[in-house]
Amino acid sequence: MKKTIWLFVFGSLAILFACQSDSGVQEIKSGPNADLVRNPVSANMPLDTNQLARISYEAPIYEFGTVKEGEIVEHTFKFTNTGKIPLVIQKARSSCGCTVPEWPQEPIPPGGTGVITAKFNTESKTGLQSKQIRVTANTYPNETKVELKGMVEPVKSQK
Repeated sequence: MKKTIWLFVFGSLAILFACQSDSGVQEIKSGPNADLVRNPVSANMPLDTNQLARISYEAPIYEFGTVKEGEIVEHTFKFTNTGKIPLVIQKARSSCGCTVPEWPQEPIPPGGTGVITAKFNTESKTGLQSKQIRVTANTYPNETKVELKGMVEPVKSQK
């Protein structure tokens, strides 16, 4: 009988303390998606992914062919917001410092269009090249990418 009482008391205390602990729940304060979670455009929206912004690129890959080392390859990626709420691009980052993206800072309404411009400096880059730009936005999925691909021929040095 004593064993049963002790088991009951110990079990009750364990449940009581376990239910009071919220250590597994943490607020997202930093990281790549923290700003998206706090994004006022989608903060009050349902979790239904059909109710989010969607970015649809005309052509997510641009093949620039063959260029000489030192040239600047520039391309404009056109896109449409095919979602239900305004599209807000948080950031666009490239796979290396030789590629610089520019993106619209203002929200793109549903059905609206925009462009992301990428400039790739081929200086000291030879051979087959593939430069990705990752676009983070209030979309589903929250990260998409566009890509510049092509061949960079070395410039023959003069002796």
